[in-house]
Amino acid sequence: MKLNLEIQKEISSQWFKFLQFQICKEFEILERKKNKKFNNKIFKKRSWQKSQKNLNQGGGISAIMRDGLVFESLGVNFSKVSGKFSKRFRSQILGAKKNPNYWASGISIVAHMKNPKIPAMHFNTRFIVTSKKWFGGGMDATPALKDPKEKKLFHKKIRQMCNKHNMKYYLKYKKWCDNYFYLPHRNEARGIGGIFFDYKKSNWKKDFRFVQDSGLCFLECATSIIEKKFSTKWSKKDKDKQLEKRGRYVEFNLLYDKGTKFGLNTGGNTEAILMSLPPIAKWK
Repeated sequence: MKLNLEIQKEISSQWFKFLQFQICKEFEILERKKNKKFNNKIFKKRSWQKSQKNLNQGGGISAIMRDGLVFESLGVNFSKVSGKFSKRFRSQILGAKKNPNYWASGISIVAHMKNPKIPAMHFNTRFIVTSKKWFGGGMDATPALKDPKEKKLFHKKIRQMCNKHNMKYYLKYKKWCDNYFYLPHRNEARGIGGIFFDYKKSNWKKDFRFVQDSGLCFLECATSIIEKKFSTKWSKKDKDKQLEKRGRYVEFNLLYDKGTKFGLNTGGNTEAILMSLPPIAKWK
């Protein structure tokens, strides 16, 4: 049965909201394993609404954790918004030149860890509708300290997930990720990569199933990596390396990240958008 656009919007947004709930639940379990004396609510959750300027509507739910023993800074954000792109931004969005109206829903997760031996983790998926419609998203990891075994396992899990859908996906989306999460002014990659995809619009049902499996794959990868390392010892030197690597993370997100630009140019919640930035960073 072919689903009309409104049903596609509802199904996708409900999935993103459910995934937010599930990731918050699993990450809270990990935090409580390390911080057993913590009795209060770990996440600070806040609903937000867009301003009515330029007919912008909708909002989202931001779930933020700060100063944990596992997660030094963690944001798990859901949004469902609609409106009209500004004239200067329309040329940057597929299908927006002729019709500036849009609808978008998605989930975005960024986790900066207390332990510098655990990589920063990022995931997002979204469904965007203009005069065109498509899915986009991806996941990647940014370690401060090299761990070849961890990198190999991370990519193995992602490859297995991709192969369930199409044997060509992994290499295609891995290459896209490597090219996307790159700092040209530094001539270096942000991290160890993962997958990145955009403008995915060949078959809605198949694309949606891939988006769902991507979210579950990220959750499996993240919990596995964190559980293995959250009790390992680390030094001040390790922490300094992590803070320097976080500086690169800041540079990428403010200079190049498409999601940050989209949110700031569509009247999104600034706190939710900038939750991707680490609480402390260093440059040298």
